[in-house]
Amino acid sequence: MQPGPPARSGGAAALGWILTIGLNVVAPILTYNQLHDHGWSEFGALLASGAWPVLDSAIMVAWRRKLDEIAIITLVFLVITAVVPFVGAQSAQALLVKDSFVTGLFGLLCLGTLLAPRPLMFYFGRKFGTDGTPAGVAYYNGLWRFEGFRTAQRRMTLVWGVVYLIEAAVRIVLSFTLDTSTMVALSPFMIYGTLGGLALWTVRFVKRTKAEGEKRAAAVAEQAGGSAA
Repeated sequence: MQPGPPARSGGAAALGWILTIGLNVVAPILTYNQLHDHGWSEFGALLASGAWPVLDSAIMVAWRRKLDEIAIITLVFLVITAVVPFVGAQSAQALLVKDSFVTGLFGLLCLGTLLAPRPLMFYFGRKFGTDGTPAGVAYYNGLWRFEGFRTAQRRMTLVWGVVYLIEAAVRIVLSFTLDTSTMVALSPFMIYGTLGGLALWTVRFVKRTKAEGEKRAAAVAEQAGGSAA
């Protein structure tokens, strides 16, 4: 049986999550509330609080020190996130709507890659499911020859794309319904709640798909053994 790829460092993963939560959830909320309480306009405080997620993306790109497919996608969205606030209407409500544009664009990207030779979730799986060594990458690339693996990757990409489009649409509606301070607090939880839900679904889906594949392989082996006898 072919061995799996080396596991990623648990310490590095934990540090990455701490930075992500700190810079994308805690820091933006604190920054917005502090600046708004000290006389900043809603738009100005919201724009300043949005600098933290941009910083997080920049740190992640610098940390990886490798320009692979995921790093390129991150760079593109880093530029989009930095530029979008200055395009079009300049208001707090418009800025909240533009934030939804970024996650909606990610959903469209997922769906668009279904037309490519390999869907986006294949590259995310290779990035976060291996340690990035040549052996780990080669192992993961080799899985593409299995039809069940290819089907699973496309199904995961479809689900991620559709869910993120729904998430973006819901946030746009809420941006016109709720006040700015409420949306500043709610938006990160929607983003990471969606991400967490998708991650949990993905883990369970992968385990179930793997178990079904192993069951089919065992049945074929048993049938082949019976025929040989």
